[in-house]
Amino acid sequence: MVFNKSSAAVTLLTLFLLLIPHFALAGFSSAGVDTTSEEGRGAIKGTVTDASDGSPLEFANVLVEDTDFGTSTNEDGYFELRNVPPGRYNLRFTYVGYKSRTVYEIHVRRNRDIRVDVELEPDAAQLGEIVIRPSPFNRTEESPISKRTIGTSEIERAPGGNRDISRVVQSLPGVASGIGGFRNDLIVRGGAPGENTFYLDGIEVPTINHFTTQGASGGPVGMINVDLIREVDFYTGAFPASRGNALSSIMELRQRSGGDRYGLTATVGASDIGLTAEGPIGDDADFIFSYRRSYLQFLFELLDLPFLPIYTDIQFRFRYQPASNHEFTFIGLGAIDDFSLNTDANETEQQQYILANLPVNEQWNYTRGLRYRNTGENRITTVVLSRNKLNNRAFKYEDNDDSDPENLILDYTSVETENKARVENELELGSYRLNVGANYEHSIYTTDTFNFVSIPGEDGLETIDFDSELRLNQWGLFAQLSSNYFGRRLSLSAGFRMDATDYSGATNNLIDQFSPRFSLSWYLTSNFSFNANTGIYYQLPPYTVLGYRDGDGNLVNRDNGVTYIRSNHYVAGFEYLATESLIFTLEGFFKQYRDYPFLTRQGVSLANLGSDFGVIGNEPAESTSEGRSYGIEFLAQQKLFRNFYGIFSYTLFWSEFKDLQGNYTPSAWDNRHLISLTAGYQFSGGWDIGLRWQLLGGAPYTPYDYERSSRKEVWDVNSQGLPDYTRLNEERLSVFHQLDIRVDRRFYFDRFNLSLYLDVQNVYAFQTELQPFLNVRRDGDGRPQPLTSPDDATRFNPREGQDYYNTYLLDNNSGEVLPTIGIIFEW
Repeated sequence: MVFNKSSAAVTLLTLFLLLIPHFALAGFSSAGVDTTSEEGRGAIKGTVTDASDGSPLEFANVLVEDTDFGTSTNEDGYFELRNVPPGRYNLRFTYVGYKSRTVYEIHVRRNRDIRVDVELEPDAAQLGEIVIRPSPFNRTEESPISKRTIGTSEIERAPGGNRDISRVVQSLPGVASGIGGFRNDLIVRGGAPGENTFYLDGIEVPTINHFTTQGASGGPVGMINVDLIREVDFYTGAFPASRGNALSSIMELRQRSGGDRYGLTATVGASDIGLTAEGPIGDDADFIFSYRRSYLQFLFELLDLPFLPIYTDIQFRFRYQPASNHEFTFIGLGAIDDFSLNTDANETEQQQYILANLPVNEQWNYTRGLRYRNTGENRITTVVLSRNKLNNRAFKYEDNDDSDPENLILDYTSVETENKARVENELELGSYRLNVGANYEHSIYTTDTFNFVSIPGEDGLETIDFDSELRLNQWGLFAQLSSNYFGRRLSLSAGFRMDATDYSGATNNLIDQFSPRFSLSWYLTSNFSFNANTGIYYQLPPYTVLGYRDGDGNLVNRDNGVTYIRSNHYVAGFEYLATESLIFTLEGFFKQYRDYPFLTRQGVSLANLGSDFGVIGNEPAESTSEGRSYGIEFLAQQKLFRNFYGIFSYTLFWSEFKDLQGNYTPSAWDNRHLISLTAGYQFSGGWDIGLRWQLLGGAPYTPYDYERSSRKEVWDVNSQGLPDYTRLNEERLSVFHQLDIRVDRRFYFDRFNLSLYLDVQNVYAFQTELQPFLNVRRDGDGRPQPLTSPDDATRFNPREGQDYYNTYLLDNNSGEVLPTIGIIFEW
């Protein structure tokens, strides 16, 4: 969307506002903290434990790289590093007989205790002749490939990321987003946005975006507050057996503990303001709590935009550890999202178009969960209980006139509720590691749906009016066995999981969803390895598909034999560790899909949908769609080293699904080329600067069915172009590229810390050409104009007996410079 504002003026104003605090605070340099004195410093505390059973490691070495700071752990595995000057550091942990590990970019602040808890894996090879360098991605035997680890500092300072994890991972190979950068859809290795699963402290969180698309996972703004995040593992393949219901990616987010001192953080970000509180509760517990509220509605109203989004979210973590081998963690994440229309902003063609087709939307969701972790000799037991809920309502009146009930054209309410339990046992059996467990889930899906639809090839409109309630029981088993051979040169891991649900006879047998997986890693030298994985993964279709009913109350898609979606993965590649902080990887992948829901009313696979607002899958379907995605990825990454960091990734891939005729055709995610370059430098005096340049190949799109879309009765209820899926993805957008720059400045004072940042997206104002809107010509009073002559219909042949509106294509370009100022206060 193009704002009618001067990009240059906005950018200059933003730069001016960013520099005001710098010059204002410069006069108070004598009142600022001298970070060379002990009074101006912070502390790093934490524990070092054995990853196999959670036992403390005494005398483990802890070193702050490129400094003289270092210490060792006590008998409880505990360490403290005090009087560390503010800044970002890499923390290295070593212990004889264990793999060393480096935690990158620990941000030390004034008057803050930074908590770093680390688990080290046993490594008998360290006692022999060959020492294999540890990967900065914290790879495991289960997932030696297609796994990346991201620290909180990498999220915070990512240019163009706006402190949003879903945007930050788009710098990694194989990860794309929607063109224009308006949404957080994760398109991983050519898979749809609904193929991803998210975990927060080991608890599944189905919704991590505000205004989420029901039936998928994307949205415009992330719900996760990075202030609470310690580390993120992102899997694009080689999924552990303990994690199910994912086809393209798994994101494991781990939150940090509350500090040993009470603290407050106030943040003004790109679209919201927030407050975070943390601290201890007695000697055995701590908490951290976050509240955020958007201010976008005020900005959008000021800019005369026709829609006003308002969102609120909370996030918290409470940890209680009554003994060293018992730990309870209670988490929560929730949001309230309201999307209203600004009907006063109706002067331009784009404003009128948006007001005509966007519904009013109200959403709220939450996830809360309890994790209990018990450690014993060569054993770790984890028990997880959680509940999550999504409430989604949307309604629309013709001409936005709700004074007459007859004007109602859309009324949709849906609730998804899930109650989950999972038990895991990690066992060390000599040189083998075994992880076994089970999971159970009870879910309730309800919907009350009323709308009108136009069916391709048919005249008139069909009224959809039904209620549905669906209750499901789901259960699963999993196991994975891993070990090393030949002095850890070779690691092997084999596992499986089985899932089932009582939805139908096609889904209630565990054997039918038997999901084996196998991983291999072979070190050709101490820093050069060949890695591979293959696996079969299953995912249950969204509840919108499973719970669809016809007017007689029949579960249509159960009768149609809808079952689990299946994807076969084949991944192989090489990893080269030039240094312990510089890594190069080359990976090839091939994914096969089958049993994907094919939406019979529209004539398209569900795999092509999910990157727009609203609901997908709420219609008749059959599990007949097949697809494939394959490509090659290259990554070069320099973790923070001598104040420099950088990451370059390139992906060449193809994503294809079968069309109505059974022929493979490019899917909606077939960008072909993905390039991302991110680099930054930390200067003295608290200054950081970073940039990110990205390029996405043109995405395919489906042309409109101009004749059907322009019919008067169809346009009156849709007010937008309907795709012609007989021409699935025949057109393609132009290449998209964008440069983002971010500048950070940090100040440390006696009683508080202050951080400022300027993030400018699309610095050189690249104009993105998106698929044009199909719009209707209007008279002076804003009423749609009828088609008076067949000669005026330049894109279709009018049918006799049909009434049409005079439609035309409205340019849909995007390309404004988007500057953002951020302010962070810490007490």
